[in-house]
Amino acid sequence: MTSMEVCELINITGREGGNQAITVLTFASKHNVLPARDEANSSVNVINGRVVLVQSNSSISNISFTFDITNNSLGNPQCVFWNFSLFDGLGGWDDEGCTLVSDDNETVTCNCNHLTSFSILMSPNSPDDEVLDIITYVGVGISMASLVICLIIEAVIWRKIRKNNTSYLRHVSIINIAVSLLIANIWFIIGAAISDAEKKNPPACSAATFFIHFFYLALFFWMLASALLLLYRAVSVFDGGLSKTSMLAIGFCLGYGAPLIIATITIAVTAPQGTYIRETGVCWLNWDPSRALLAFVIPALLIVAINFVILFVVMHKMLTRTVARSAGQAGERHVLVVIARSLAVLTPFFGLTWSLGVGTLVISFLDCNLFAKFLFNPEHQNLFFNASKLL
Repeated sequence: MTSMEVCELINITGREGGNQAITVLTFASKHNVLPARDEANSSVNVINGRVVLVQSNSSISNISFTFDITNNSLGNPQCVFWNFSLFDGLGGWDDEGCTLVSDDNETVTCNCNHLTSFSILMSPNSPDDEVLDIITYVGVGISMASLVICLIIEAVIWRKIRKNNTSYLRHVSIINIAVSLLIANIWFIIGAAISDAEKKNPPACSAATFFIHFFYLALFFWMLASALLLLYRAVSVFDGGLSKTSMLAIGFCLGYGAPLIIATITIAVTAPQGTYIRETGVCWLNWDPSRALLAFVIPALLIVAINFVILFVVMHKMLTRTVARSAGQAGERHVLVVIARSLAVLTPFFGLTWSLGVGTLVISFLDCNLFAKFLFNPEHQNLFFNASKLL
C-alpha cells in the first residue's frame, strides 16, 4: 500500500491577492507506477526521494521543493517531473523547467516553473563518474602533449621524407590523423565545459558536437586514405600511376570532404526536430529517438572492416609476389611494410575501442560501466596512435 505524507518543505510563488486552492500529495513509494525512466529512455538512475504531486486552481510560475535523500550513497541529483507525453503516452521523468538549487549530504532543493509530479533522480555510479573524470582529463592532457610532440617530430623530419611518393603520402596521413585527434580533443574539452555548466546552452553544445563528430570521422577517413594508399602502391608499385598531386587531392577530399558531408547532413536532419544532441550528460550525438549516433558508428566501423580487408589483400600480395631487388624498389617495399604494420595496430585498436563505446549503450545498466568507458575513452586511443609511430 502506498503511503502518503506531507512534504517537508514547499515554497510556492503565485499571484498576489485572492484565494488559491493548492493540493499537495507526497508518496514515499511510487516506483511501480512512475518508474525511474528518463527522457533518454535510460533506467540507470533511481528515484532517491519522495514523489510530490502539486495541483492548483491558479497559475503558479515558481515552486521550490526540498527533498530528504533516502540513500546517501547516491550522487548526481537531477530535479525532474513526470512528463506524460514521453514515449507515446507511457511517460517518463523530464528535467525541462526544473533546476537544481542546492545539494548537501541529506537534502536536495529544486526549483520548477510549472506544476505536476516531482521527484529527484540520482545515479548509483557517482564514485565511478568521479574516477572517470580524473582519468579522462589526465588522458586529455597527456594525449594532447604527445600529439604536439608527434607534429613537432614530423616538422623536423619533413625535408627528409621526400625520397619517394609513398613515404611522403604516409607522413601526410600521419600529420592529418594527429591534427584531427588534437582538434577533436580541444572540442572535447569545450564540450565538457559546456555540459558541466549550470545553465544549459544547446546551441553551444550542438556546435561542439558537430566539430567533435567531424574531426573523429576525419580520423577514420584518413585511416581509410592511408589504407587505400597502401593498396594502390602495393598494386602499382612498379607500374607508375597517379601523380603525387592527384593522390594528395584524393586524400584530402576523402579525409575531410566525406566527414564534412556526413556531419552536415546529420545536423541538418536532426537539429530542427531537437534530436541532434543528448538531452543530458556530455555534448554528443543523440541516440533516442533520432539515432544520430549511427552517423558516426556506421562509417567508423565500416572503415575498420574495409581496412581489415585491404590489409589481408596487401599482405597476401606482398608475400606471394616476386619483388625486384633494385634499391629504389626495396625502399618502396620497406615503406609499404611500415604502413601495413602501422595500420595493423591502429585499425583493430581504434575499431575495438569505438566498438566498446557502442557497447556502453547496452551495458550502462551493469556495474562494469566504468571499465567499458575507460576502454572507450578516445584519449587513450591517442596514446596508441603515437606509440604506433615507433613501429
